[in-house]
Amino acid sequence: MNVSELARKLRITPNELLDKLPLLGFDIGRRAIKVDNTTANRIMRDWPILSRRLEAMRQAEKKIEEKKEIEARGKVEVVIPAFITVRDFSAALKLPVNRILAELIKNGIFASLNEKIDFETAAIVGADLGFEMKQADADSDASQDQSHKITTILGKENAEALVSRPPVVVVMGHVDHGKTKLLDAIRRTNVIDTEAGGITQHIGAYQVERKDQKITFIDTPGHEAFTAMRSRGARIADIAILVVAADDGVKPQTVEAFRIIEAAKIPFIVAINKIDKPEADINNTKQQLSTQLGITPEDWGGKTVCAPISAKAGTGIEELLDMILLTAEMETDNIRANPEASAVGTIIESRVSKGEGPVATVLIQNGTLRIGDQLVFDNQAYGKVRALKNYRGETIEAAEPATPAKIIGLKVAPSVGDILEVGKGERINLRNLKTGTAKIETAIAAPADDESVKKINLIIKADVLGSAEAIEESLEKINSNEVKANVILKGLGNITEGDILRAEAAGAKILGFSVKAVPLAEKLAREKNVTIKLYRVIYDLINEIKAEMQTLVSPELRRIDLGVMKIKAIFRSTGKEQIVGGVATGGRLEKEALIEVERDGQIIETGKLLSLQAGKQDVASVESGQECGIKYQGSLLKENDLLHFYKEEKIVKKL
Repeated sequence: MNVSELARKLRITPNELLDKLPLLGFDIGRRAIKVDNTTANRIMRDWPILSRRLEAMRQAEKKIEEKKEIEARGKVEVVIPAFITVRDFSAALKLPVNRILAELIKNGIFASLNEKIDFETAAIVGADLGFEMKQADADSDASQDQSHKITTILGKENAEALVSRPPVVVVMGHVDHGKTKLLDAIRRTNVIDTEAGGITQHIGAYQVERKDQKITFIDTPGHEAFTAMRSRGARIADIAILVVAADDGVKPQTVEAFRIIEAAKIPFIVAINKIDKPEADINNTKQQLSTQLGITPEDWGGKTVCAPISAKAGTGIEELLDMILLTAEMETDNIRANPEASAVGTIIESRVSKGEGPVATVLIQNGTLRIGDQLVFDNQAYGKVRALKNYRGETIEAAEPATPAKIIGLKVAPSVGDILEVGKGERINLRNLKTGTAKIETAIAAPADDESVKKINLIIKADVLGSAEAIEESLEKINSNEVKANVILKGLGNITEGDILRAEAAGAKILGFSVKAVPLAEKLAREKNVTIKLYRVIYDLINEIKAEMQTLVSPELRRIDLGVMKIKAIFRSTGKEQIVGGVATGGRLEKEALIEVERDGQIIETGKLLSLQAGKQDVASVESGQECGIKYQGSLLKENDLLHFYKEEKIVKKL
């Protein structure tokens, strides 16, 4: 048999085969072209065992090399923040990313390059690699969040190079108060029809023109599941619109959205929507804003603009846009950028498209992004811009400051909130990231098991990162001390056979949001008895898991004392059963009650009531002061014993 033919059957290259065979005891010569059939058949038959033996030899050699490397380097102190991305961690240790990923996997943690790990995890991995890890102070440069990066870059720009840019407006408010309808009225498009359940499922960014000036809008979903995404939106916005329905007033998510706006320290306008409804009460809504949020409208002597609108009828929309432009004019010193600089911006959405591969929506905050630019995330080169599309799906040549654009050409999908820069960076080894599919997964290392806590193990697969994060955050909110939704893995894209095998190993069910299960995965799931549930609306998913968790909550037994009976006579004793007579001395004796026996001031046992009689008739209850007889099962009773009647009520605790 030709060596090349044998190598093809073993799925390796001929050179690799000729290198490996001498190590495994088959010395056919480094320049051999053919191998006899007997030897070839032995090699093919024993190849799985031989491969494992070779791998073990390699691992042993690798450990020896690593030990020598650590000894030569000595203990090196590395300072890192409380949370650090895997990429930054590898850079801090000056080791290849693949080495860090391998060490994390050894410790049961499957993390993407952009995923943050805590200091404790990093310290364990660092110690294994021979480093001495130290946590940075909260105010040190090493612990600065990425959110400061844009501010730092803009601060370094020459003031003369900065020019006005379109304001970025974030729209917030309670679910169903009309945020998407407002944007629909502004954009003259109908986004809401494409959203499951009428709720915006992903962050979107759009641009409109008013009086020859552009305004960029960020539409943040209104459901409580999207708290994290809403706060991201507020951090990259210049102005906020707080939408409140005139017929519904201030709601919990209205308060939550206002707190996010306050924390972001950005100016805001209140849009009082649905004024066309008969039950609308603008003054009552303003009263609630004033008393609950401390917002005093302008016409009440305050500083906050409260614009009455009807997104459905289109009333007040132009006036609202004018107020946005006026607010932007007052904030002009803060709404500036240098369009001539290299582009930098924030990822506001990330997903995997079947036809386009990994794609991301970026909001450019400084500079201009052009086709052909090299994209860098935290000094890691992620590919070149092959194409740019605006929010309408039209191809554009460049994206200027405050412009949202969809990027095509990425090798790996970045994480939502990542800072994009144009420049040169270290090449990413895509072998583990599955080039073209940009599989982003994060496996969460579970803490030490607490046997008293019941768990539902879950694997989450979603179409975009924002949704996966929102689902995980919502599930964390409904966790209790008794039962938890344990997310062992979250990832992007359709459900595959690998997900089924992971679910089987972990005893987990798979939740898919706006994704499908590939046919082979569905077949394997049936064979392995793995549950797959698919959803298009997040609160349907949350409600179903919450209902399942509720069934695992053990009911609490509450004792209800009923009454006391004093024994006056023993009528009959048979084995462990007795018929005794007495009088109810307090409370009420009931037929289905449990009994505690008190003798000489101490409870000696708990027995069972078989029947309750009054006047030789079976009765359901006996009131205080009445004489009665009972049939009792338990240890033998004596005269003057006190029988305490009680019952236990099961109370189901709500999550």
